[in-house]
Amino acid sequence: MSKTDYYELLGVGRSADEKELKSAFRKLAMKYHPDRNPDDKASEAKFKEINEAYEVLRDSQKRAAYDQFGHAAFENGGAGFGGAGGFGGGGFSDIFEDLFGEMMGGRGRRGGGGRARGADLRYNMEITLEEAFAGKTADISVPTAITCETCSGSGSKPGSSPKTCATCSGSGRVRAASGFFSIERTCPQCQGRGEVVSDPCGDCRGQGRVTRERSLSVNIPAGIEDGVRIRLSGEGEAGERGGPAGDLYIFVTVKPHEFFQRDGADLFCRIPVSMTTLALGGQFEVATLDSSKSRVKVPEGTQTGKQFRLKGKGMPVMRASSTGDLYIQVAAETPQNLTRRQRELLTEFEEISSEQNNPQSAGFFSRMKQFLDGLAD
Repeated sequence: MSKTDYYELLGVGRSADEKELKSAFRKLAMKYHPDRNPDDKASEAKFKEINEAYEVLRDSQKRAAYDQFGHAAFENGGAGFGGAGGFGGGGFSDIFEDLFGEMMGGRGRRGGGGRARGADLRYNMEITLEEAFAGKTADISVPTAITCETCSGSGSKPGSSPKTCATCSGSGRVRAASGFFSIERTCPQCQGRGEVVSDPCGDCRGQGRVTRERSLSVNIPAGIEDGVRIRLSGEGEAGERGGPAGDLYIFVTVKPHEFFQRDGADLFCRIPVSMTTLALGGQFEVATLDSSKSRVKVPEGTQTGKQFRLKGKGMPVMRASSTGDLYIQVAAETPQNLTRRQRELLTEFEEISSEQNNPQSAGFFSRMKQFLDGLAD
């Protein structure tokens, strides 16, 4: 009986590169793998065929021989390559790990002795800008799984102990034959722990942990920024039957402030100032987050939008000795609800004003007039 063309088996053209071959093999191997098709002889045979095809085409020398002589290149040890269906090592073992890693139980979440690590927990904490400035110690309550005190996390009733798993002999892994090779996977009886609880604890029902609300004290460092994550190692959920605990992550959110906006270590504050103060000059006081007051002097003729820098009055830099600055931006406030006398005075002031009093305005409208004259020409 003639054998199916290797390229047809994998569903690729004869010019397919290594990436295309690997992608095609992955899809077919996942489809026909014996573990996904138990007791299906046809799928097992198909799997052997596509593996044989891939082993030949992925090797440049074998592929060249196949392209020239076809299947005859490998009959009776032809071309000195040996049987195409054998494992040449290296390449196939790599793709095997890639393809079937999830079938092998996934070892990442289990620590020594097959004990599953507890889950990581998240806690959202909202603080004020003042608290971010000074730092604080916060007491929080977190509902979590903790080690059962009755059985000390073993899962077994006091006076008894877990038994070695008879299925895997305590290794937590079993081997299963799949066609012409075997696969190692997590023991289904003990879930990789290597032991089983025959007489479970009445409080935790054999899990080795119970759900409780746990109180913790969290240190929030001075200068912490919005969105920072604080990791508390080992303060997460307890692992099953004495497994290592997960971690607790505190996600910090800083509430918006009534007066200050933050940009890194610097603070910004926009303050409305009377038109006369900006024109004649003056001063005012501003409160800072360190519970002090700073005096801001406004020179005569200050324009709206002008910023004044108060050095060292910003936020502390977290875990450093430096501090940011506070920037005060002044904005002219237009007078409202004028009395008759005030209107008269402002009108008189406008009449006696010159371009020297408003150089920016005069310059702008002068340039605008030139622009309009140019359009008319």
